[in-house]
Amino acid sequence: MDRRQGFTLWLTGMSGAGKSTLAAALRDVLVSAGHRVEVLDGDEVRKHLSEGLGFSKADRDTNVRRVGLIARLLSRNGVVAITAMISPYRETRDEVRRSHEAPFVEVLVDCSFDELVRRDSKGLYAKALRGEIAHFTGVSDPYEAPLVPDIHLRTDAQAVDESVAAIIAALRERDLVADDVERLATAALS
Repeated sequence: MDRRQGFTLWLTGMSGAGKSTLAAALRDVLVSAGHRVEVLDGDEVRKHLSEGLGFSKADRDTNVRRVGLIARLLSRNGVVAITAMISPYRETRDEVRRSHEAPFVEVLVDCSFDELVRRDSKGLYAKALRGEIAHFTGVSDPYEAPLVPDIHLRTDAQAVDESVAAIIAALRERDLVADDVERLATAALS
């Protein structure tokens, strides 16, 4: 296993499903195993790279394409690019996958709607359900889940450590990480 091989780990799912939490945990495990890792978090990207974009389909697609380009450049240069963003439209995610030269692993971070609402400390779902927020994914805008994701997690039924272990195991099966990463993940998350 060459730790200089890059790949993109694309975490997609609704707001509050746990994408950012998983990305941070995965980063820590992979870095401790000697991988070079960058996390491209949806909220951070919107703040610094896509400021001024709204939430129309065209703007969301532009945002996803920008992140996809950065992930593609990082991964083809030996970095593990972990994206954590809603990326609601299947066609745009598929376009980003096709653009990659390095391996691309799509992870559906899935959670029941009731649990998403329960977790929402900012009250965004409640506002969206009252019609106070337009274009809110899963309420007034669609979320198109991957039809056949490479990895499908149920974060309403799995603890963070279980989800991380499932991702690391799937990466190991694809020969993207070495056996020791799986052992490190198990030890770190125990």
